[in-house]
Amino acid sequence: MQKNDIISLAITGYASDGAGVSRHDGLVVFTRGAIAGETISARILKVSQSVAHARVESVLTASPERITPECPAYPRCGGCDFQHMSYAEELRAKHERVNDALTRLGDTEIAVPPVVPSPSVTRYRNKAIFEVGSVDGRAVTGFYRAHSHDIVAADDCPLQSETAVAAARVLRGWIDAHDIKGIRNLMVRTGSLGAQIVIVASRRLRGTDALVDALRETLPDVKSIVLCTNSDDTNVVLRGEFRTLYGGAEFADTLCGNEFRLSPQSFYQVNHAQAEQLYAAVRDFAALTESDTALDLYCGAGTITLALAASARTVYGAEIVPEAVVNARENAARNGVQNAEFLLGDAGDAAKTLSERGVTPDVVVVDPPRKGLSPETLAIVAETAKRAIVYVSCDPSTFARDVKLLRERGWRLAQVRAFDMFPRTSHVECVGAFARG
Repeated sequence: MQKNDIISLAITGYASDGAGVSRHDGLVVFTRGAIAGETISARILKVSQSVAHARVESVLTASPERITPECPAYPRCGGCDFQHMSYAEELRAKHERVNDALTRLGDTEIAVPPVVPSPSVTRYRNKAIFEVGSVDGRAVTGFYRAHSHDIVAADDCPLQSETAVAAARVLRGWIDAHDIKGIRNLMVRTGSLGAQIVIVASRRLRGTDALVDALRETLPDVKSIVLCTNSDDTNVVLRGEFRTLYGGAEFADTLCGNEFRLSPQSFYQVNHAQAEQLYAAVRDFAALTESDTALDLYCGAGTITLALAASARTVYGAEIVPEAVVNARENAARNGVQNAEFLLGDAGDAAKTLSERGVTPDVVVVDPPRKGLSPETLAIVAETAKRAIVYVSCDPSTFARDVKLLRERGWRLAQVRAFDMFPRTSHVECVGAFARG
């Protein structure tokens, strides 16, 4: 097999990134845009010692789950993986991914129920971050092509809110009308209490009054417009100087019965309706009583912490982002929650603080980044929790790895549920409950 060979492939399953999996001449072949059960004609793009990567040239035998992509930018845009298949098949692929990770990497045969579907498959994102650029002298907003910094222009994105799409249209018009340079990104957050718009520029901007007026006229639900000046040459979008152009400096929304206000940098689940179902599972798995103490690591602005507070004697949240801790403390006060305390620091700092106070949490909840728990944090969690660990994961592979490592420290995975937080992408979230023994 060599690059540019055209071969026939029978697709048998899916890789973690949603690519179709097949075998040919002893090699595993990954083909994006293929569906399990299909026979395709594929062009080989890359060959290594054990695997190859291919592109669909034509579908010889189509799956009944194949559909016409709703988005015209698919698959050029790097945002989606599953626009070419039915939602039912997407859920099946994600279920297969979770089961495969737990079996192969976690060395466990626990039964995973079907993936909890998202209440909405389109327009579900309450946060959009558009890349901003120029093509043929005209402003464009869109998203990076996969594995590149080439912007694929997208006047609409079926995953984003109508408010976000309209804000991007207004921004493009303002840039073209005033020949504005230096705009890097546009972030739009939408919620039940209004929307926030953050314009990210590489240098200070003048004459923003016209943009503010246009945004307010087009989008009456906008409550906050912020300018972020970020001159750093990095992939971090929201850093640098923040200046409020209109309204307040924070985004406001309600989640699980609590009202939250968040700085632009604070993490917040982007699929609101599905987040409520996921957090309900966290509460169920934690099974807190009014005599229990809980520790919520990676607590962000306190969304999970405050969801747990109603069921516990005391909850502690720990977070290393100072702005998020400020938000969390204010959110607790705003909602009249008096049994929640927020600690600035990592897992080690939180464990030390609680140990010095003689506090041993009955339940530890973790919601780590995609890379999962570091060895140091995993050891602290395993030693700190008295009765249960509840693990919220956005990557089945690192979750499965940590399942195995926690088992080596005396914790077994008692139950797990998978949630589709990001329809049309290959991402899937898990919530696992661990018990001793």
